[in-house]
Amino acid sequence: MPEIDTGDTAWVLISAALVMLMTPGVAFFYGGLVRSKNVAGTIMQCFAILGVVSIVWVLWGYSLAFGPDQGQLIGDLSWFGLRNVSFDTPDPFGYAPTIPHQAYMIFQLMFAVITPALIVGAFAGRAKFSTFLIFTVIWVTVVYAPVAHWVWGNDGWLGSFGGHVKAFDFAGGTVVHINAGVAALAAALVFGKRIGFGKVPFQPHNVFMVVLGAVLLWFGWFGFNAGSAVAAGGLATNAFVVTHIATAASAITWAFISWIHMGKPSVVGTATGAVAGLVAITPASGFIGSWPAADGYLNTMPAILIGVGAGLFCYLAVQLRIKLSLDDSLDVWGVHGIGGTWGAFATGLFAVTALSGGAAGLIELQADQMWRQLVGIGAVWVWSFTLTFIILKVLDMTLGVRVSEEDEIMGLDISQHGEPAYVFEEVGPLAVPQSPASPPPTPPPAPPGASGSEGS
Repeated sequence: MPEIDTGDTAWVLISAALVMLMTPGVAFFYGGLVRSKNVAGTIMQCFAILGVVSIVWVLWGYSLAFGPDQGQLIGDLSWFGLRNVSFDTPDPFGYAPTIPHQAYMIFQLMFAVITPALIVGAFAGRAKFSTFLIFTVIWVTVVYAPVAHWVWGNDGWLGSFGGHVKAFDFAGGTVVHINAGVAALAAALVFGKRIGFGKVPFQPHNVFMVVLGAVLLWFGWFGFNAGSAVAAGGLATNAFVVTHIATAASAITWAFISWIHMGKPSVVGTATGAVAGLVAITPASGFIGSWPAADGYLNTMPAILIGVGAGLFCYLAVQLRIKLSLDDSLDVWGVHGIGGTWGAFATGLFAVTALSGGAAGLIELQADQMWRQLVGIGAVWVWSFTLTFIILKVLDMTLGVRVSEEDEIMGLDISQHGEPAYVFEEVGPLAVPQSPASPPPTPPPAPPGASGSEGS
């Protein structure tokens, strides 16, 4: 049995904490994009996922995704409730041979948490909270856990860890981003359009929150990608560097495209471009670099190209979504579905033998990896869309997935949680504290034309 390495253990635990921070990052990012009447509801959905999925994962989710299995599709329940998941010895399959098994489990837990949190953006402002909780439990169990097993689990059929296809996904381009992005597409179709969609503007209510969320995601993503090396060393360093480079390239690309297309560089668009770059570099971050030798200049080029492609393709996907009048509220499909697809495909272009452990991409004049990547992309697209659509349709026919029209107009903050995100104090003479002996102040006259009614 290999000895536990304290440095590797510390790095993976820190990375798990960084990935955990990404879920609040998603909450802020989405919270800033929605209207003010849905801020608390959107943040609550992400926060609730953090609790619900954590319990699902330690009870049965981790065992289904990574546990011993009788085939290549899903694990069994040998590790139910973390039975035989040790805190002081490595896992028996060699997922992470230098850290405790529970350290690897908690790291993977944070991936399972953030994936359904991404889907929240597809139906922002119209989901019934009670049904949403049930959907989350079912989706993580039926959709996420099998895909995680295919790609990362013991003898999973898609993955490089003993699988037949050997599709590369270092940190979750297919497991997390294609999975969530395609599920968002199915969710947008089942939920239908928001009231007033295409007739009234749905502007982000707080650009500051959007940028704050993007920064938290960028920061946490270093744990997401570099942490997936499950060891402190050169591979983690490479993943860290290419993650940052691709993200910067994508943010700049989106800013310039929006500048050309709309006449001004969009703040929200630039933040969205950064997220698209983070998504696209995720599957490739452990397989690109050191091309054709350990040369820093050449090392940066694949990462830059992946980032530029992410900014371009995801921007075009968002424009296509608008043209098709599809109400994926916060463009989860365009950013995560298409960004993850481009990243998985680009991994087949730029993977190098020095990091992949054997197979390589077109950059080394080998084409075999391309079809493997396409098989992985296609399998997750079909699985995620089909299963998500069925789950939501059944829930809609039985419990209803969408709030009533009255509740949607009121906003989720009040209709689902009874708490507005913002409470504004009155200012002016009426708000000045008065002594008991003082007469109440005379209110100022209403301005001409004032109706006294409050807008939506």
